[in-house]
Amino acid sequence: MGWRGVEVLECVTGDTSSGDDCIYFVEAVSPVMRAVELVVANVAATDFPVLLMGESGSGKEAVALEIHRRSRRAKEPFTKIACGALTLESFEPLRRKLEMNDGQEGGSKIGTLFLDEIADMAPTCQAALLHALPDDDLAAHGHALSARLISTTGRAPLELEDVLQRGILRKDLFYRINGVSLRLPPLRERKEDIPALVEFFLKKSSSLLSQPIPSLSAQLLETFQEYSWPGNIRELENSVKKIVALGDESTATGWGALGRAEKGPNGEDEILSLKEAARAASRQVERELILKVLERTHWNRKRAARQLQVSYKALLYKLRQMGLDKSGSF
Repeated sequence: MGWRGVEVLECVTGDTSSGDDCIYFVEAVSPVMRAVELVVANVAATDFPVLLMGESGSGKEAVALEIHRRSRRAKEPFTKIACGALTLESFEPLRRKLEMNDGQEGGSKIGTLFLDEIADMAPTCQAALLHALPDDDLAAHGHALSARLISTTGRAPLELEDVLQRGILRKDLFYRINGVSLRLPPLRERKEDIPALVEFFLKKSSSLLSQPIPSLSAQLLETFQEYSWPGNIRELENSVKKIVALGDESTATGWGALGRAEKGPNGEDEILSLKEAARAASRQVERELILKVLERTHWNRKRAARQLQVSYKALLYKLRQMGLDKSGSF
């Protein structure tokens, strides 16, 4: 779709090893995630709107896709809205497609509408969405939104309460989208699941990069268990992807990857913030992965973009950020 902030995923009925970055719903071992899985299984059979709450990288989109795949709408499109990028102009054609118009010429069925970071949506778009949401009278006359709604927020409960009190997020909209509220735990609260997640990401990254699956040492797996993972599952995936891409597990145990302290000029440990560590890890993994793929494709940037599963323009932008010219020199 050419609408700003709107992405339609057609891979909704495929298996979870398809390579999509958003898909990593792995069967859990931890009690806290088993409880989440139980709620997912129960709510998927309904049309209740769902609000997923959790830190960045905790797997909200993966859970939303799992709910969609288990629902009766599984063969219909899963449409993702980046709420912070949505404008009223781009919402209007989407609203028309979402209305119950199956019997009208040009009608289009959308199964699940995924509203990513609902609190970032502009007030005008919130009003338009609220108007499109079904109530008993409108639904009976066929003029209301027909898709199933799944929304997310990365804001902590107190922060969410604050944006509601300040009117940044409309309370009437919040009450309509919050049919079932589900908190996703951060990875530090579900470390029992790390081995299964590591195995999943090893297979996924190996397939994506056409590399053999490496064998990880017990020491590295112990380090993974001890680390707090401020970037959550996304950070774990990046660390595993880096190991697969570079063929060296030591690349995941330095400061850039796992936020360990380094010695300062006075011999004392210098501690960076968790957010800074996560950002540094993400940038370092991204840089080294891009260079690895470019070398393998002999700097054919279009082929590299396809292997990295990003647009050609996005790769060019990343290369400019990295300070690389066409020949790969700095």
